[in-house]
Amino acid sequence: MRLYLIAMQFLTIIPLPFDTRCQKEDLGRATAWFPLVGLTIGGLLFGLNWLIAPWLNRSLTAALLVTALATVTGALHLDGLADVCDGLAARGSRERFLAIMKDSHVGAVGAAGLALGLLLKWQALLVVPSGITWQALLLFPTLGRFAQVLALGGAQHARQDGLGATIIQGMATRHLFMALCITVAACLALLPFKGMIALTAVFAVTLIIKGYFQQRLGGLTGDIVGCISEIAEIVALIAFSAGYQP
Repeated sequence: MRLYLIAMQFLTIIPLPFDTRCQKEDLGRATAWFPLVGLTIGGLLFGLNWLIAPWLNRSLTAALLVTALATVTGALHLDGLADVCDGLAARGSRERFLAIMKDSHVGAVGAAGLALGLLLKWQALLVVPSGITWQALLLFPTLGRFAQVLALGGAQHARQDGLGATIIQGMATRHLFMALCITVAACLALLPFKGMIALTAVFAVTLIIKGYFQQRLGGLTGDIVGCISEIAEIVALIAFSAGYQP
């Protein structure tokens, strides 16, 4: 339970009524519970949807759900998406790429990537079939957090400092395995067929992006992991809506 609460503190801005002491190695161990935090976030989105969907049209409801997700996570992963887009646009050396990602300012390409990411997530959520909306709301944040664990598992860290390096150093294979078990169980319980398709798609996309940055930068950073999480959420939502014609 303590590691779950540490994961919750790390991945969200949800205030807890008590302080959970966190040692350096606890961040890596807490990755096993990242998908469960994603499921918790999905539960909050499900509750919000239940409250507002009867009163608002679906387009506005989807936009508010995307806004709520960005708010409850402190836009942590969106910041990573913007930073990675800026780094890719630089087309320079490894050191230049890392320096740009570390810069707190967002460039034009980063802003465009951020806008496109939010737009894609909104549209993907909007076209999820109404019959599986509540299951999708629970699952897509879960799959996004699993993608983080998958990316971090066995990865090299591009910087010697930073949260990414700290988490990677504290992780073990068992943490990835436990995160996978939680994710598979959630998919089978909520959407056995489409859930597993979405998990497969997220698995493939995550490994492709991870492989690219391992080769390009010699490892990952926290920003790259955040970017992977955002892309994984979009991929999951697209997989849920695949084959559906309104």
